[in-house]
Amino acid sequence: MNAATPSELDGLWLFDGVCNLCSGSVRAVLAIDRKGLIRFTPIQSTYGRRLSLNHGIDPDQPTSFLFLDGGRVLAKSAAVLALLRRLGSPWSWLAVIDVLPRSWLDGAYDWLAANRYRLMGKRATCMLPTPEQRTRFILEPPIS
Repeated sequence: MNAATPSELDGLWLFDGVCNLCSGSVRAVLAIDRKGLIRFTPIQSTYGRRLSLNHGIDPDQPTSFLFLDGGRVLAKSAAVLALLRRLGSPWSWLAVIDVLPRSWLDGAYDWLAANRYRLMGKRATCMLPTPEQRTRFILEPPIS
């Protein structure tokens, strides 16, 4: 899997690769995002660990995913909303929940994040992309 150029980092999703909920969400976005606008890096990769540490997330006990959107590094519900908006309609319509107070949205996110392994399980290793999907996964830091 290849290193990325900085321009490829817009739309990068840092996810927990051993979480079944997270991996299932990545597989769903891979199927929905046929234009390849969203790229992925598991938090367990070299690059994912570095990104998470740089943004205050413990890669061994992640409490949120990150999404790079237009030069911003987003977490929790802000990351979910930005990701939905990138998917286009009808998925982007779900971002209408942004009218709710951020404290409610982040509270719901925190509850789901804290219970995701119990609810959906955890795998021993990160999900493996298919050969066709590999170009969308960034495991090494981009070359500056």
